Amino acid sequence: MNCDLVENVFRPGRHRVSVVGSAVESGRAIEVLKETQPDVAVIGAQLGDGPLKGFQVLRELHSLGLKTRAVLLLDIRDREKIVDAFRSGAHGVVVRDEPLETLFKCVHAVHQGQVWANSQQLEYVLAALGDAMPIHARDSKGAALLSKREEDVVRLVAEGLTNREIAKGLKLSEHTIRNYLFNIFERLGISSRVELVLYCLQNRSGENGQKEKRRVSSI
Repeated sequence: MNCDLVENVFRPGRHRVSVVGSAVESGRAIEVLKETQPDVAVIGAQLGDGPLKGFQVLRELHSLGLKTRAVLLLDIRDREKIVDAFRSGAHGVVVRDEPLETLFKCVHAVHQGQVWANSQQLEYVLAALGDAMPIHARDSKGAALLSKREEDVVRLVAEGLTNREIAKGLKLSEHTIRNYLFNIFERLGISSRVELVLYCLQNRSGENGQKEKRRVSSI
């Protein structure tokens, strides 16, 4: 029923979106994704074959290397599930009790290369990073992308510190910190502090290598 409701919202061509396929079970969902390779996949956390099968589809989609971007639909505002969604490769998270307009905006933002996250969701991500191991960004050959000092800067950004606070903690100038951040953004293919936080979350889940460039749409 949920699949039909979401599908009908966008058919026929409403909100400048074309539906190219749908499925209610995880196995078939992966088949459809491989066959159609859509720009955006809207994945329910709960599918016909299990309450958390949507997360399995999300992780498998992420590992397939397709250009498809994913939006995960959650039934409740659960901190662990929101963090796990972004950790598993979601580009946006929407809770089912939010207005349909939110889903429309999320799909278009994700299609444009942005990450859709509200302030509460980002707070959850920051909290999760607080208990995580230090980041060690690597390229596809295993070579370090960042210097030790740059990794220190990344860690402090992930902890929510400002440039001034980072400069004070590392006994450097704010200008030097800005230069470090510019180099970090360039090497990781990102463009903002929030993107850096999301990068850290996925990297610490065992995802290495160069990330695609992302922008963040803050709700």
